[in-house]
Amino acid sequence: MLISDRIATMLLSLLREHGGVLELQRNDMAERLGCSPSQINYVIRSRFSPELGYRVESRRGGGGFIRIAECRAMCDGDSAKERQTSLPARLSRREAEEMISGLSSRGLLSRETAAVMRAALISDDPYVIALQLTRMLAALDGRS
Repeated sequence: MLISDRIATMLLSLLREHGGVLELQRNDMAERLGCSPSQINYVIRSRFSPELGYRVESRRGGGGFIRIAECRAMCDGDSAKERQTSLPARLSRREAEEMISGLSSRGLLSRETAAVMRAALISDDPYVIALQLTRMLAALDGRS
């Protein structure tokens, strides 16, 4: 198993154990896994992006941390306003499709709903795509 896969597996496991929100120190994690801190950064950037349904915050320095949180738009009843503020103002079609796929793969959207959402992305304008995705997620507020 590649080191990046080991890092991702460990982070996903820790996210599940901690209810979808994980705060860690990059150097401690790197030491536990026997890798460099930059490898932790790479995995977080490539596998825990907003497009894939995660929110990442970091603070540098001695007491610095990295916080990863799953965006639980569909299962925790977030309001449309909260969803809108958690999405970027611009999304490429690929980024929006990756975000939809990420939500689907984590069971937050059915495969059918994800397919309809992907098909509804009809613009090439990144602002319009972000607005479309925000509105589609808001439309799911009333579903049971």
